[in-house]
Amino acid sequence: MARESKNIYAGTGRRKTSVARVTLTSGTGKIIVNGHDVNEYFQNKLVVLDLCQPLEATNTKEMFDITVKVKGGGLSGQAGATRLGITRALLDYDKTTPSDSENSFRKTLKVAGFVTRDARKKERKKPGLKKARRAPQFSKR
Repeated sequence: MARESKNIYAGTGRRKTSVARVTLTSGTGKIIVNGHDVNEYFQNKLVVLDLCQPLEATNTKEMFDITVKVKGGGLSGQAGATRLGITRALLDYDKTTPSDSENSFRKTLKVAGFVTRDARKKERKKPGLKKARRAPQFSKR
């Protein structure tokens, strides 16, 4: 996925029903999500801290400008998709740079739990039930 001429690294992240396409370019640490600043798009500070965790784990927060196109789902799912997309883009960057296996990003990110996709989704509603598992109230009389 890396384009060597411009040093662009890409990653796709998914969480619940959200899909995020993340692009890393060398820069100063700006994060743009759907044309807005990350703090403007995700107004909850904890969500912003959550999606920046892979950058902090690898000490690359000020190395890259990040552009994200995210769609589907809610803000929490979009933040999770963005975090996975950033992780995959960092792994793409790490593949192209020569480094020994002990200092690789993959080991650091895997231990922190950022490489694994969170596959949990909303369970579908079943017929005869009010929600996925919630049965109607039983009445004896």
